[in-house]
Amino acid sequence: MSRHADPYYLRSRLSWRLLSLQAALLVALVVVIIGALCASGFVLVQRDEDRAIEIVQRALARDAQGGLTLRPTAELKQLREETPDLWLLVRDRQGHSLSEGSVPAEFAGIGGALDQISQARLGWQLFEDDPRKPPARLKRINTDAGNVQVITATQGKLTGAKAVFTTSLVLLGITLPGLLLMGTATLIATPMIMRRAFRGLDTTADQARRIDIHQRGARLSVEQIPLEVVPLVAAVNDALARFDQGYARHKRFVADAAHELRTPIAILNTRLESLPSGPDKTRLIEDAARLATLAEQLLDIQRLDRCGHPFAPVDLVCVAQGVAADLAPLAIAAGYELALDSPATPIEALGDAAALERALTNLVQNAIQHGPRRGTIGIRVSKPATIEVTDEGAGIPADQREQIFEPFYRLTPLDRGAGLGLNMVREIVLLHGGHVSVLDIASGGSCFRITLPPIRQS
Repeated sequence: MSRHADPYYLRSRLSWRLLSLQAALLVALVVVIIGALCASGFVLVQRDEDRAIEIVQRALARDAQGGLTLRPTAELKQLREETPDLWLLVRDRQGHSLSEGSVPAEFAGIGGALDQISQARLGWQLFEDDPRKPPARLKRINTDAGNVQVITATQGKLTGAKAVFTTSLVLLGITLPGLLLMGTATLIATPMIMRRAFRGLDTTADQARRIDIHQRGARLSVEQIPLEVVPLVAAVNDALARFDQGYARHKRFVADAAHELRTPIAILNTRLESLPSGPDKTRLIEDAARLATLAEQLLDIQRLDRCGHPFAPVDLVCVAQGVAADLAPLAIAAGYELALDSPATPIEALGDAAALERALTNLVQNAIQHGPRRGTIGIRVSKPATIEVTDEGAGIPADQREQIFEPFYRLTPLDRGAGLGLNMVREIVLLHGGHVSVLDIASGGSCFRITLPPIRQS
């Protein structure tokens, strides 16, 4: 089974991928900086002089002569083991001093110059001086031996949770502000950039929505769309071109077939007229008329695209009178009466007179063909711009009144009609911006109503 990927928003996916890339780049940048500092001779280590000073504070005491000494506490022993390069210098106000380890010469001669300083950090400029020069921490503390000054430095590793916490603070202090700033900019800027980049694509999508079956030669615009999307739009345009070619071939075939049928149908009608009168002649004439109607309907399909634009005013009364005069002999021969109800004044609508005449002809022929061969077929024209065709047949079930306008749909499977007439009526009416519907009438039968937009009177 093939698995289809779920749809997604390109803007959201791009934003999150950019954020991930930025985070990775920031982390890599931190690693590169640390590596560069280490390669240049700068030793990046953690210092914890305060811990060392606290241990010295608890271990410092006086000896028998009043000098300074360090008691061998467990803490001091552990500090010496952890920090092989530990050094310290302790001095009281009486001039006694105590040193341990290799005290750098820079700090050994400080003496009493900083007696008035309670605490300080002594060091060097990071990039201008030798990075191998050791820094130091100076702090004055109270001990069992009195108030003393301690100068020390330790380059041992931090232990326990304090090391983890300090390392995390360093990394977060470097990467988190930059990531937050870049992430905020990305989330704000990416949708704006994507919206501007795809603005042309939205226009192209609107063009695609407006394409309909009657619009030949329609193509999507490739202007102002990203180059990455141009191949897709070009492929759609190629498909539309192939569709136009196929549609044109289909139209030519239908038109040629309909024209070829008209000649033998005309010959057939001529020969039928020479037959003696009788039921068989009537039936044959009706069948020939249906053939002629089918041929005309096929030609109507081709004429739909050639309806006059812009439309001109059409007198619906004249259209109804012409259709009634043309179809009256056929209706009378089939056993009907044909009645026309129209006002004496014109009722006008904008449209194509020939197309509206074909639509009304199809409705009357449909009533003749499917009626009970008795009663009256009525044509009524009324304001504002409505034409109705009524019959006294069995009517059309309510659940099939929309389906009958579909091409090749028949109420009964054995119906000899082609199923194109009502579809053609709907297409012509829709082309004129109108609406066709089926209604019940009180006396029985059906009423097909064409409603067109009237001409607005100034």
